[in-house]
Amino acid sequence: MNSIAALTMNSNKNNKINFGGGNLSSDGGLLLVKEFAHKIGFEDLIHRSFKTDDTAKWRKHTDPDNLLQMFYQNMSGYFRDDRADDLSGDPMLSAVLGKDKTASQPTMSRFINRTNETTLLQMNELARAMRKAFYSVEKPKEFLLDLDSTLFHTYGEQEGQGFNFHYQGYGYHPLLCFDSHTGMLMKATLRNGNAHSGKDSETFMRDILEELNADFPNTPCVLRADSGFATPKLYEVLEEMDCRYAIRQKNNKKLTRLVADKAEALILRMTKGAYASEDNFIYGELMYQAITWDRPRRIVYKLEGLPDSFLVTYTFIVTSMDDQSPEEVIDFYLKRGSMENFIKECKNGFGFKMVSSSKMIVNENRLQIHALTYNLFNAFRRLVLTKDMRKHQIDTIRIKLLKIAVKVVHRSRQTYFKLCSSYAYKRQFVEIFENIEQLCPQLE
Repeated sequence: MNSIAALTMNSNKNNKINFGGGNLSSDGGLLLVKEFAHKIGFEDLIHRSFKTDDTAKWRKHTDPDNLLQMFYQNMSGYFRDDRADDLSGDPMLSAVLGKDKTASQPTMSRFINRTNETTLLQMNELARAMRKAFYSVEKPKEFLLDLDSTLFHTYGEQEGQGFNFHYQGYGYHPLLCFDSHTGMLMKATLRNGNAHSGKDSETFMRDILEELNADFPNTPCVLRADSGFATPKLYEVLEEMDCRYAIRQKNNKKLTRLVADKAEALILRMTKGAYASEDNFIYGELMYQAITWDRPRRIVYKLEGLPDSFLVTYTFIVTSMDDQSPEEVIDFYLKRGSMENFIKECKNGFGFKMVSSSKMIVNENRLQIHALTYNLFNAFRRLVLTKDMRKHQIDTIRIKLLKIAVKVVHRSRQTYFKLCSSYAYKRQFVEIFENIEQLCPQLE
């Protein structure tokens, strides 16, 4: 392509186009990600501890190299395996991997198809090590755990897919849990598409809490979840593991009957013309035991009157937060909206929904790779980005920081990365680089 004749623009005959610009890439910002991953020991950890059950005696592209290539491709927004072929001549991806040539699509596809239960355990240990490195810098005073599920659409015959009534679509129905104080993904797991929201949530949360109790003893945990997770098994695990919780309880006839006098008083208040917003709410609490519960639990409630229709809406929260008033518990629960933003960024910005393999265990490993990429970025964002960039999501960071024109020049034993002279965020780039060099994570 370098030797083809120049293209002349009809809009201006003096303007010529050719492909002789040199060894260029549009992903110069990966240099910062590479430096950060090296600083926290992420790359060394992968080389030490990751290996598939590969029977080949020798491979040019090793398992750790392939995994790192997937991380850097995902960070740049190249989620599909076939993008490896598109990037085969990209000098920046080769440079951050320290290789003359990157792996091709067939190599990457064979690699991901070798993943299994063993590699899944390794992924979980990598994720745990990354969280420990992150929290060694940003010391946690409390873990605010938000639990939720979502839908990953599937197409064709894929193991474990099913129709999910809640989302009205075919796919997988994964569980995700975030620390909403920091945005770190604590755990993600793939489930069959027809699984109920609360299915296996008690085992899922036990694994998280056992890890946090071991790695961060004496750090309190509190959990929020919607009514899909209002199961006695989950309550019992949270109480056993000393994790406070506020979980929405579905409305039922028994609960509404227990607060019927409050609802009638609220309607009467509205019929008398009390339309001020502060007069349209009633907060309260009661002790309640469903048939499947082993004991009574505290329920706080909020009744909201709708003056135009003289109807009452009910919000019930089952909680172990005994030191909080009903108003405080409900306000605390309603702030869990940030969870939806985390899930949206994961699905759209990090390719969580790219579960295209026919085997469910391979898709589970794909999910963990994308989850690790998200956590690597989240740590990068919170620990080293400048204040004016720290609240940006990945799409904005890619535009401002990662997608930088760069020319790679090899001279003698050194390689120079010549970034775009007119780059608008030079000051932030230099400050981020300095922040990385000053970082002192506590690595194992």
